[in-house]
Amino acid sequence: MRFNSQTYKSLNESVLRIDEAPSSGVEGDYEGEMARGELKALIANAQELLKMLGEDAEIEAWVQSKITKAADYISSVRNYMVGDSVNEAVGAWQRKEGKNPEGGLNKKGVASYRRANPGSKLQTAVTTKPSKLKPGSKSAKRRKSFCSRMKGMKAKLTSAETARDRDSRINKSLRKWNC
Repeated sequence: MRFNSQTYKSLNESVLRIDEAPSSGVEGDYEGEMARGELKALIANAQELLKMLGEDAEIEAWVQSKITKAADYISSVRNYMVGDSVNEAVGAWQRKEGKNPEGGLNKKGVASYRRANPGSKLQTAVTTKPSKLKPGSKSAKRRKSFCSRMKGMKAKLTSAETARDRDSRINKSLRKWNC
């Protein structure tokens, strides 16, 4: 997020909306007033930093990291204040409602993923027992491919603790696919 005049205008509008936000109803509740003061200080500090930094200014990585983190935090609060729910922006496939408690994605999660990634051929898990699958069938090949790929990921990309955890997402998926 770049700090420019649009950013400041957005921050100022957010500060004004804080007074309109519903309070908790507790007497002596000054969160809105306190937040306005914090945002005004943030704007003043950001303007000062913007003056210090020229177009070609070189800054240390940790400084850039702090600026990025602050911008992300403010952006999240702004999105909340204008009603952009985080859950609306994130597909069901990334939330609990799109995941099967036994592992993998449920139909809603698969549909959500396919909407978010047009052209995707993602399907639900092959849950048929291997002994019931016809050797060489499309389902048997999908299952074999998934199992070999995920076992490799489990070995290389998960911690020892996650690999041993019976309730980890990867272990649940491997069980669901009968790997």
